[in-house]
Amino acid sequence: MERLIAGLVNDYDQKKIGRRQLIQRLALVAAAVPVASTTSAAQAGRGFKAFSLDHISYQVSDYKRSRDFYAVLLDMTITRDNGKSGCDMRFGANSRLAIRTLPQGQTTQRVDHVSYWIEDWDTDKVKAELDRRGLKPKEETGGYAGWHVLDPDGLDVQIGGLVKPGDSLYGKKLSEFRP
Repeated sequence: MERLIAGLVNDYDQKKIGRRQLIQRLALVAAAVPVASTTSAAQAGRGFKAFSLDHISYQVSDYKRSRDFYAVLLDMTITRDNGKSGCDMRFGANSRLAIRTLPQGQTTQRVDHVSYWIEDWDTDKVKAELDRRGLKPKEETGGYAGWHVLDPDGLDVQIGGLVKPGDSLYGKKLSEFRP
């Protein structure tokens, strides 16, 4: 988290983003962070160390309209676009916006999930800790090493990391941090 905020401040200092963009992005980061009381965090033991916001996933009514909005207004770079239902856009040093068309029958646009990368990834240890905390992790199925859990307000939080030799997913999923 500190690296993400430092990167945003650095982008502001280097005039890559304006004051309003800095405030908006800091507010988005703050809104996405699950809030826990000091007491419950201390009782549960040390958690994980997030080092980057990997991506925010939006579900929208018209992904091309949203893609163009973010590309023009915030100068985000389109890095992947399947031409029919979604695209990925880069901003800042290491962050991505995933824009997808709403699933069939759904009418409400929303932030689908927010994905954080943590240090010292070990698939089995991360799952065990999430299980220990009663968070009922669901495995990420999109090619990443990661788990989805719900925060105290029911928001989907994806926790992911780098798969290294010795990890139970090594060779099965290629999970690489994409700067």
